[in-house]
Amino acid sequence: MPPNQGLVHAKEYDWRDSNVELVNSELDHKVKHQSATTEPAWNNGTVGAQPGLYIWRIEQFEVVPWPKEKYGQFHEGDSYIVLHSQQVKTDGEQEDEANNKLVHDIFFWLGSHTSQDEAGTAAYKTVELDEYLHGAATQHRELQSAPSDAFAALFPRLKILRGGASSGFTHVETNEEPEHVDTLLRIFKHPSAATRDAVLVHEVEPTWKSLDEDDVFVLDKGDKIFVWQGKKCSPMEKLKAAQVVNDLTIAKHVDTEVLSQAESRSKVVVDYLGGEDVDIITTQFKCPRPIGGRVADERERKLFKISDADGALSFDKVKDGQSIGRSDFDGDDVFLLDSGKDVWVWEGKGASRAEKAVWIRIVQKYVGQLGEDAAATSVAKVHQGNEGRAFWAAVEA
Repeated sequence: MPPNQGLVHAKEYDWRDSNVELVNSELDHKVKHQSATTEPAWNNGTVGAQPGLYIWRIEQFEVVPWPKEKYGQFHEGDSYIVLHSQQVKTDGEQEDEANNKLVHDIFFWLGSHTSQDEAGTAAYKTVELDEYLHGAATQHRELQSAPSDAFAALFPRLKILRGGASSGFTHVETNEEPEHVDTLLRIFKHPSAATRDAVLVHEVEPTWKSLDEDDVFVLDKGDKIFVWQGKKCSPMEKLKAAQVVNDLTIAKHVDTEVLSQAESRSKVVVDYLGGEDVDIITTQFKCPRPIGGRVADERERKLFKISDADGALSFDKVKDGQSIGRSDFDGDDVFLLDSGKDVWVWEGKGASRAEKAVWIRIVQKYVGQLGEDAAATSVAKVHQGNEGRAFWAAVEA
């Protein structure tokens, strides 16, 4: 089926008859920017002015700074906003730090059990932060189940914990309880080939059914820590487990025991996890990883254009395959690039209000038609002149 069928119908995008007429208008930007200047989280003197990594968690509809010592730790019951600002040299400039400009990437990260109000607040505040940065940021939506390579690259020690903060409509208990609760951490390599060196730490249900012979697990019982090494685990996963144990034992001095699945003594870990009746010799320990990789082969690269140059909004394929390049992007329109793995939206400086207003609906429909691959496809939006390295790498891949 042609790419525009089922995605675009002219009558559907008569934006003058909808409530989006003012979206991306000068008034709209002024109102959003004014709102952003009153947000304490952005107005700390460094956001937008200095390179660095900044993280906030959504709590009771508020944007609350995340402690730096917890950077890389995320709770599956929460939503977060992550800002990464870095200096880059623009074309023709010398290697002079004073002349380099800041390029910003904003990620709003949605935990698998975050509430709708938290997710909505994170999305709204991400747009607000972009307005505060004068529309110079690349916006990314991150799902816990399928982190993008760009996000994983920021956190080589990414750790996903259960629980979360209280929200306006729901309350999720955190794992910071007065009494000790057994904690089971699963340690495994990132499933993406692009980040094959990244090893993730994910808190899982403390039951023997969570064990998998391909990975390493750390069981914290409060008075003792066990490390269970699956018989097919990698040296990198063993090393990461040692780092995790070191972090756990800094705060409390407890004994640690490292056990290989092949050892008969490893049955003690299975027993502690409720598997007293499990035969560790005949049982195959298998459990799906909480973060999956790509479920389908890489798609063919495609470039589409959203334009109203002919008087009606259209969504047409411009190119496909490896021939896509920088020269294919026209500053008077909005483009959708399917890199074969991720979807990027590029907004030209001269794009019309209508083009800027409808891209989100087109992206939603496009990703929705990717079938099983949709859940593992990340979406990012960039503005002409503020593209980061990741975008151009996707274009020129």
